[in-house]
Amino acid sequence: MSPQKKRRVKIVILLAMIWFVISLPLPWLYQTPEEARPQMYILLQIIGIISIPFVVLGIAWTLKPELTT
Repeated sequence: MSPQKKRRVKIVILLAMIWFVISLPLPWLYQTPEEARPQMYILLQIIGIISIPFVVLGIAWTLKPELTT
């Protein structure tokens, strides 16, 4: 694998990790009452699934910047 491709792979992984960390409300994991915890897990799953298309768009635009014009 060429150095250019390795750099792109690292950038894509970094962007995906940043997106998921920002989009998931992680403080809820520590402050949620026990009664609401099952609902919170469902909400986190929904947020995670909704985030997937945005990560894919970010990957596509990182690999092919001409798609943005």
